[in-house]
Amino acid sequence: MAEVKLKKVKKVFPPDVVAVKDFDLHVKDKEFVVLVGPSGCGKSTTLRMIAGLEEVTEGEIYIDGRLVNDVPPKDRDIAMVFQNYALYPHMTAFENMAFGLKLRRVPKEEIERRVKMAAKMMEIEDILHRYPREISGGQRQRVAVGRAIVRNPKVFLFDEPLSNLDAKLRVQMRAELIKLHQRLGATMIYVTHDQVEAMTMGDRLVVMKDGEIQQVAEPLTLYEKPANKFVAGFIGSPPMNFIEGRLVREGETFYFLNPSLKVSILDRWKEKVASHLNKGVILGIRPEDIDLGGDLEGVVEVVETLGNEILLHVKIGEELVTLRTTPYKGKQRMGEKIRIKFPPERMHLFDQETEKSLLYT
Repeated sequence: MAEVKLKKVKKVFPPDVVAVKDFDLHVKDKEFVVLVGPSGCGKSTTLRMIAGLEEVTEGEIYIDGRLVNDVPPKDRDIAMVFQNYALYPHMTAFENMAFGLKLRRVPKEEIERRVKMAAKMMEIEDILHRYPREISGGQRQRVAVGRAIVRNPKVFLFDEPLSNLDAKLRVQMRAELIKLHQRLGATMIYVTHDQVEAMTMGDRLVVMKDGEIQQVAEPLTLYEKPANKFVAGFIGSPPMNFIEGRLVREGETFYFLNPSLKVSILDRWKEKVASHLNKGVILGIRPEDIDLGGDLEGVVEVVETLGNEILLHVKIGEELVTLRTTPYKGKQRMGEKIRIKFPPERMHLFDQETEKSLLYT
């Protein structure tokens, strides 16, 4: 397996559409890295440049220490799994998995050994004789992954491979790919727009927006210490609540203040936020971090009952916030007045202009 390095990579589509810019990333050997972000953020373009399917406008890409900017895809020793499976309809599952090896003139016995090994790993041994039209979407995706495995490449590239599957099958295939990574000890780069998929699969996540990296970190670090408002809002479901206001000081205590609410700021954060006193800031707090009971009064506008959890949309003055609770903490109803609390240790603060975190940069 191998490490992958991208140095100041940029991609411009004619006439002047900048899809990716200033992209710096070091994927370590045997690491599972996920590129995640909304549609159009440049993640698939980045993956295609690593694969050699898109030309690099500026910058350098290295695979296993080798500069590959001018190396054709077939010589990069990578295997790519696409969103649409890309299986040959006139070939059986076995023939699809074996096709790349046949082109490389691998001996027949070795091809059979590799295909059977991959089929066992992906649990598709009993469908190797079938054609793509005769198997389900999930089985087709397993065949596509199996085809990548038999290549024994240095790097696996996955471009939204689960997006065509139903919700239950996506969860199952996520687990299969995680186990596959552990079994193979392979370097894998995975693209998805689904932040839940990214959080559950990646050793590290690369959050992208408008062709640029917003933050690279382990999943829990992104969740607990987002570098900016975009990352904070993108990671987590339901998304983080954001409220605009000012940072003020009364005596020795700092407060976040706007016409609808006033909440205290932890003393340990004073040094980090002092430069923003009397300036515009954005308070962020996740739905699961808001507590029932407290000194903030609100009115329940919407109740979403999801079985094991309940989402309450609560109006506090002019601000609407979402909080997550459980059926065991009472049954709130629309129009009911409730009291809630923003625990200071779970709050985030962002600069109103740059949207960068004041606490974790």
